[in-house]
Amino acid sequence: MKKIAVFASGGGTDFQSVIDANETEQFCEIEYLVASKPEIGAINRAEKHGIKTLVYEKTAFADKAAFYAHVAETLQKSGVEYIVLAGWLSVVPASFIGAFENRIINIHPSLIPSFCGMGYYGLKVHAAALEYGVKVSGATVHFVEADVDGGAIIMQRAVPVEADDTPESLQARILKEEHVILPLCVKKLCEGKVLKTGRTVRVLE
Repeated sequence: MKKIAVFASGGGTDFQSVIDANETEQFCEIEYLVASKPEIGAINRAEKHGIKTLVYEKTAFADKAAFYAHVAETLQKSGVEYIVLAGWLSVVPASFIGAFENRIINIHPSLIPSFCGMGYYGLKVHAAALEYGVKVSGATVHFVEADVDGGAIIMQRAVPVEADDTPESLQARILKEEHVILPLCVKKLCEGKVLKTGRTVRVLE
């Protein structure tokens, strides 16, 4: 069974969606949670489910580069094959991406290529979508490359934008779809059913 690590920066609801799906279908081993700071909700979820954690603490590492190097070495030694960014708000360095080429996926709360890239995260994504006046938004799971949110798209799920939406209400509705497609993509990836050729990705049944 494939081993994965999940990276999170907040409450960890996307992380929980993978945990819940995996407890039902058992498609992977969640070896580590990597947390961008101490005392976030995702760490509590990991502890509850017996998942080991790696936490970025400023006093423990010279800089973020040192932390990523430590994480890469730890994950490689433990046999982690895939990395899932589930609400990870730090830009992943190219050196780390190269160490896990085509084995890192991310969930983003818009229909890429709209409202993505540097500066687009959390409620900022949904506020931008509403300000632009789009009629449809959604969620995207994609491979991670050095270009932020620029990797090949694996799966998308569209959500209608309602006339009275706020960034918070749109976020909540899209989050429900994130909790469906992220675990599904992790499952398919671990089963060898995600086939990538350049920017074209096929997901097999």
